[in-house]
Amino acid sequence: MSRKVFVAGVGMIAFRKPGTSEPYDVMGASAVREALADAGVDYADVQQAYAGYVYGDSTCGQKALYRVGMTGIPVINVNNNCATGSSALFLARQAVQSGAVDCALAVGFEFMGPGALRSVWTDRASALERALDMTDELVGRPEGLSNAIRQFAGAGMAHMKKYGTKLETFAKIRAKASRHAAHNPLAVFRNVVSTDDVMAAPMLWDGVLTRLMACPPTCGAAAAVVVSEAFARKHGLRTDVLIAGQALTTDQPSTYDTKDMIRVVGFDMTRSAAKFAYEQAGVGPEDIDVIELHDCFAQNELLTYEGLGLCGERLVQDGHNTYGGKWVVNPSGGLLSKGHPLGATGLAQCYEMTRQLRGTAEQRQVEGAKVALAHNVGLGGACVVTVYKAAQRATL
Repeated sequence: MSRKVFVAGVGMIAFRKPGTSEPYDVMGASAVREALADAGVDYADVQQAYAGYVYGDSTCGQKALYRVGMTGIPVINVNNNCATGSSALFLARQAVQSGAVDCALAVGFEFMGPGALRSVWTDRASALERALDMTDELVGRPEGLSNAIRQFAGAGMAHMKKYGTKLETFAKIRAKASRHAAHNPLAVFRNVVSTDDVMAAPMLWDGVLTRLMACPPTCGAAAAVVVSEAFARKHGLRTDVLIAGQALTTDQPSTYDTKDMIRVVGFDMTRSAAKFAYEQAGVGPEDIDVIELHDCFAQNELLTYEGLGLCGERLVQDGHNTYGGKWVVNPSGGLLSKGHPLGATGLAQCYEMTRQLRGTAEQRQVEGAKVALAHNVGLGGACVVTVYKAAQRATL
């Protein structure tokens, strides 16, 4: 059984720097209440909930959701690294699509500390051991660099060597993100920076990465309520945003066999997830109007363009990644400016895409947006690509 699944409501709180946010359960509950209010449903109507987070104990989802209500429903805790939020959405959508339930909730939250990502578990093998071993082999261990920098900036360096990509291209991507975030009241960084500003920022890896090309650690939460068409009609809910296609992929042998840093950071996962999602939705990259993608580093945005079947450096140079171009990429400001609370990121993308397709994104609105795409990747690995379509509001 396969049914249409609609985003009935979304919620998101303002993202904050570590040390300035509320506790994770308060943030998660706030985002859920917003999503429920936006959908026009009570928590008692929710039949399953999926809670995504990376840094937390095993039932943090229950702690956050119990602030909203204790109805005895299944609460499933989800951790898929940086793709956690969209993985929670994938599971909620799948539950509704299959007919298991008619109304499901996905929430993502993260309470992060300052500084580089690091594992909490130091007494056992890392889940990223194979990726880190390959990173050691391909880029070495430059002094003072975090693993995330070595991986994603290392992939950018591979792109520079292979295609002659200039560091300035990545700086332009970061500057574009700041211009978009200036109109997003929920973004952690709203100050506009120029390409020259990005280039002049302190070098984290000489000739490869400046400080402004990396996303900041962030705290925050976002949520979405997804429903079947029958449930929406019965309860008088909106059906104007359809999840038209969605795929979750993991690593393939080529991730490591090719010994290519671009593939180590998820290029093949992105390409295969995009292919599946496009086919399900009956669209191609040329049909997409607006995109939220995983720009944890400016370098990864460029790699993702190619993985999604858009194009490469010329897209940046010709301005086809912003307003007035072929695609508007990361109108929210993306991870680079909006912030990246790991468990919330995929659902924050859902929030932005829903607002865009409803035509309620205010100063960020992409004129005439009818088809939207979200891309969320986590090393280890997981990648979720979701295609949303604007649909007619149900006649109730």
